[in-house]
Amino acid sequence: MNSKPFPVRGVVFDLDGTIVDSEENYFQADVRILARRGATLTREHKARFIGYGNRYIMERFIGEFGLPDTPERLLEEKNEEYLALARENTVVFPEMRALIEALSSRGVPMAVASGSSPVVISEILRMTRLHPYFSAAVSSEDVPNGKPEPDVFLEAARRIGASPEETLVVEDAVYGVMAAKRAGMRCAVIPTLPEPPLNPALLEADYVVAGGMPGFRAADLLRWMDGQ
Repeated sequence: MNSKPFPVRGVVFDLDGTIVDSEENYFQADVRILARRGATLTREHKARFIGYGNRYIMERFIGEFGLPDTPERLLEEKNEEYLALARENTVVFPEMRALIEALSSRGVPMAVASGSSPVVISEILRMTRLHPYFSAAVSSEDVPNGKPEPDVFLEAARRIGASPEETLVVEDAVYGVMAAKRAGMRCAVIPTLPEPPLNPALLEADYVVAGGMPGFRAADLLRWMDGQ
């Protein structure tokens, strides 16, 4: 990991699996919408899509399961299911909340860049009372291409007035790391799937928490940002 200090003019966070523990809720939402159509989704199948935008996942489901729906219809239904689950149980990772609060106290502009739909991002930030900390929120549906392309991170950095080389991305998934590096940004990754051996693409990040969220400490990342 690079310990050389660099100017941080903005931090862009992924949302799902990074700020909030949402993967199970999203899995259950997918299970429900597919079950209505006579299809079964396994955890192994779902794991292939971690880090992709939800619209893209719906397109893949239509192709793989031979569904008659449009991506828009499936996505609308999935968002409804997900938010119903999220309102009952959405957990913010405590160390991630601590990081966000610390960055805010330093006056660092922050944004969210996520594969979730805009309405979902807005509702989750509101429910978790994190919305005051973020100057911008960008969905993959707001840009031409989702992760692993860099569009969502570049747009998020633009909205908070940070150049790519002065932006740190905080991620949990392979496609997010790829997108951050393609954007010319530094990246810290706390893998959702930390089982060894780690995917080599995760090791392209500048800061890697090999043990995943249980091993993440906000203070450690802040010290790394300061070159300590």
